[in-house]
Amino acid sequence: MGAQVLLDRLGFGPGVIDGRAGASYTQALKGYQEANGLKVTGKLDAATQAKFDAYRGMPGVITIKLDEQILAGPFVGPIPAKESDQAKLKTIGYADVNEKLAERYHTTPATLAALNPDSPKLEPGAQIKVPNVIPETRDYAADLKPEWRDTLWTLNVGSDQPKAAKVVVDKSDRVLRVIGEDGKLIAQFPATMGSQHDPLPIGTWKIQGVAYNPPFHYNPKLFWDASSKDEKALLQPGPNGPVGVVWMDLNKAHYGIHGTPRPENIGKTESHGCIRLTNWDAARVAMMVKPGTPAIFQN
Repeated sequence: MGAQVLLDRLGFGPGVIDGRAGASYTQALKGYQEANGLKVTGKLDAATQAKFDAYRGMPGVITIKLDEQILAGPFVGPIPAKESDQAKLKTIGYADVNEKLAERYHTTPATLAALNPDSPKLEPGAQIKVPNVIPETRDYAADLKPEWRDTLWTLNVGSDQPKAAKVVVDKSDRVLRVIGEDGKLIAQFPATMGSQHDPLPIGTWKIQGVAYNPPFHYNPKLFWDASSKDEKALLQPGPNGPVGVVWMDLNKAHYGIHGTPRPENIGKTESHGCIRLTNWDAARVAMMVKPGTPAIFQN
């Protein structure tokens, strides 16, 4: 878990932090090794551990005190499966406080439960153990809308994100790579991309703009698995909406890079052609790119 936390903090996302080895953790190690001129093994080998030792004083798990802001809703209960029912919600927010806390600390409710076997009551003043993903700085730009600043705060996304010269989505590795002005890898995140029915659109595209906390316009004609009885619907914004907290629009109709309501599935399931990231990773990427940033999709 300590290695996962450190990779997350350094911009090489391991997906949800759960203390388990897996494909996303391996890819995160590979990305970090490539960016730091190490032999790319995908393992926490001696050379990589020596690099990590520079952060020895940073704990992987910390104890935090809950307050009203951290615990604030609204909470909407279980999210309906059908878009027509989701459209009835005033916001597609977190189901409950456990889900919000898990997303805030880039983990899962089950992992939080394992870290806190005494099951403290989740109320202001209570102390719980969480992965140490709290960023060093939150000096968000003054021109950001308050709602987006709140989202970044809730997701523990720092303000000191590097700037992207381009992003590269690699189908074979199931990752999104962020390349800096010097052509070097500066960040990497696990991604879900395409399917047999909606393959990843291979080619060079551009990010046209970013929509923060966007609503979702559901059009069943665009989904091969939609019911013939489905009708168009407008779904309100929220972290549990189909595109999560952010949509980075591409110059290919109906395609974008976005968040997800199911972070534990990133890199493991299929999509309708778009590129899905965890909400916290998508928020980070959204701060790295700008209109015109190239997005290269390759096999």
